[in-house]
Amino acid sequence: MLVQYTGMNKRVIAAVIERNGHFLVCKRPAHKHHGNLWEFPGGKLEPDESLPQAASRELKEELALKVTRVGDIKLSVSDAESGFIIEFVEIEAEGTIELLEHADFVWATVHELLDLPLAPSDRRFAEYLSGLE
Repeated sequence: MLVQYTGMNKRVIAAVIERNGHFLVCKRPAHKHHGNLWEFPGGKLEPDESLPQAASRELKEELALKVTRVGDIKLSVSDAESGFIIEFVEIEAEGTIELLEHADFVWATVHELLDLPLAPSDRRFAEYLSGLE
């Protein structure tokens, strides 16, 4: 699903990393917005930064992972509260996860995702994955 952008939109990439039917989600630090909620890792795109560039930078900064492939946008969610457009993008990455930004991580099935306290946009994506939306 694609969204038209204007100069006012702030874009965020959310990395959808799946291995053997399990998705990587990370727990946000307590002091941040949506603290202690779970999310697909990623972050804000810098000006003139592409999705592949942002994915590589964010996953290296947050988890010490190397992006090997950037796939399709699975879903774009407009977060009215923040003004961000969150793009859930298929990502393949390699390396050993190091928690450089997050409090914890877990590999969860779609149904396990729905049992976690997810950030609002991440919950919408989990519901999309499960066919509830």
